[in-house]
Amino acid sequence: MTRNLTVTALTTVLLGVGTLPAAAGGFDTIGSQQRKTSGDSSGPALESRVSITVKGTKAKGGGPVTSTAVDWEPPACWYEPYWKAEDFKTFTEAKWSMYKSAGGAPEGIADDQARYKKGHPYKDFNVDKNDRGMWWVAVKNPEMKDDPAAKACTRDPFWVDNGQNPDVPQAIDTETLAGLAHQRTFVPPTRISMAPDGRSTVNAPTWIWLDKGAFKPVSVTASLPGTGLWATTTAKPVSLHIDAGTEDAETLPASGECRINEDGSIGEPYARGKAELTPPCGVRYLRSSGDGTYALQATLTWEITWEGAGGTGGDLPDGTFATTTEVPVQEIQAVNR
Repeated sequence: MTRNLTVTALTTVLLGVGTLPAAAGGFDTIGSQQRKTSGDSSGPALESRVSITVKGTKAKGGGPVTSTAVDWEPPACWYEPYWKAEDFKTFTEAKWSMYKSAGGAPEGIADDQARYKKGHPYKDFNVDKNDRGMWWVAVKNPEMKDDPAAKACTRDPFWVDNGQNPDVPQAIDTETLAGLAHQRTFVPPTRISMAPDGRSTVNAPTWIWLDKGAFKPVSVTASLPGTGLWATTTAKPVSLHIDAGTEDAETLPASGECRINEDGSIGEPYARGKAELTPPCGVRYLRSSGDGTYALQATLTWEITWEGAGGTGGDLPDGTFATTTEVPVQEIQAVNR
């Protein structure tokens, strides 16, 4: 029997007797997203109990935000409370027994027996403290399981008494949860309004805007059941960046950055009588697209903040999401509006 077969059989047996944590199916995502994570030094087939709740549903055409900070990444791995002492004992001793029945134990199992059972430093898996603490294990971020940073959590399972700070780097906390919530922030597509709608004209400005009700804040909560740890991120749109899709164009304003108005809208709707005016947000094409189109990209920037258990909170890197609109541009001698 191979080691992989042994692990599979072991997991099946322990699921049957109920010794694995209830949320061992991975991230329990409420809403339109589901993510799974697997363990590392914590043991085979262990999965995080972190729960992700998304407020609202994922709109068709939307997607995850992209962080604007090049030096920031969500947590790739972390340590979290996982096992009650008696469950950890049942799991580990069953593993040792199956290794033995399979024809031999892996190198280092004697060290594990000394560590967890024989008092160096733990005696009998701390079962005398079953209701007074938890065994903490390492888990990986399922979105980053192949990232080198996901291999940084290499500590063996360790015991932490209830109410005590584990004082271990990368131990899960509200900031860890905030990073996971940021990574799972899905926003709706950026559906811009344009005038003229359908076909633009060379040298005539195309007005672009987003009405106040076109987008709403998006909230994501990450929590660890049974610990009181939670963090909620809130993403709010703050600006719209326009890329005309060709160098033969001018963005309005020149930076292409259209800030949000006081009423929550962006830009200004076109109306009769504004043909000779310059829109606060738009584009002016300088060359016809011929039989094709220009791929105008509208990128909405979302400001992301978070709050968590114990009065924690702060700012996280802004996120962006882009939507592309194909714009045909015609060339005529006169424009009537």
